[in-house]
Amino acid sequence: MLQTRRALIGALAALPVLRVRAAQPWPARPIRLVLPYAAGGPTDILARALAARLSASLGQPLVVENKTGASGNIACEAVARAEPDGYTLLYHSSGLAISPALHRTLSYDPIRDFTPVARTAVIPLVMMATPALPAANIAAFVAYLRQHPGKLSYGTGGVGNITHLSVALFLHATQTRAVSVPYKGTAPAMMAMLGGQVQFMADAVSSALPYIRDGRARALVTTGAKRAAVLPNVPTLAETIMPGFEASTWHGVLAPAGTPQTVVQRLNATLRAAVAEPGIVRQFTQQGVELQASTPEQFGAYLRAEVERWRNAVDLAGIQPE
Repeated sequence: MLQTRRALIGALAALPVLRVRAAQPWPARPIRLVLPYAAGGPTDILARALAARLSASLGQPLVVENKTGASGNIACEAVARAEPDGYTLLYHSSGLAISPALHRTLSYDPIRDFTPVARTAVIPLVMMATPALPAANIAAFVAYLRQHPGKLSYGTGGVGNITHLSVALFLHATQTRAVSVPYKGTAPAMMAMLGGQVQFMADAVSSALPYIRDGRARALVTTGAKRAAVLPNVPTLAETIMPGFEASTWHGVLAPAGTPQTVVQRLNATLRAAVAEPGIVRQFTQQGVELQASTPEQFGAYLRAEVERWRNAVDLAGIQPE
């Protein structure tokens, strides 16, 4: 009886402590920011720059965790299954919207299993050709493709990569044919084009810029809604031969479904402040990255539209889901 009474007294004494813990404002401990990409890549660099600013604003460390493999699905599944308490976040890109079209079954749903927080950046693609190709602009390039159906090859960052699907949409719209050559990433695809193994490709402006500036690659068009600030003399596909076309790679932050709206809204406000900082804007604008922070609702609508867009692109490219 005495032991039971002591246990009851101990339990009652702990109640105020539990109430204090429950009432602790978010964030009260470090936050994990999970990336499906390797450390040191362009997505990782921007994610870490934003994580540093969020850490300073929120007063807690944002620990970047690179969880690669399975085309990003390992990272997505880990976050989708995490506790929706605001302490595990996903930093992803366009691949999140493309995956549903490439896999018959996924262990997560990009719409149902995540709460959009903010889109943080948009990076247009640029379609390039080797300077050896007798086509100085997009009109001449399309004419050359039509004169040589199926004779040119284009490098991609892999089957179903945005660099593959964007060219597939272009070829469909122009009713031209070329051979897709997939590589394990856009970097080896670029090396193949510079070496003459393929004749053209699409890549993010931020990655392609050094090769365009030194003359080893010829920029034909960009794929953004407007001209890229770092390539002001290069027209967009929309203003030349594909009105209304826009296909950029993007970055965004998501949380597990069910994350409290108070946490989502605070994260969104903090991200909006981070991408507006002059230092980070200057750093990434010079690389062709357009920083922007949407509202959670805008990002959700955009993500749904992107899933549908790339599902159609996969069908046009004739890719069979795995």
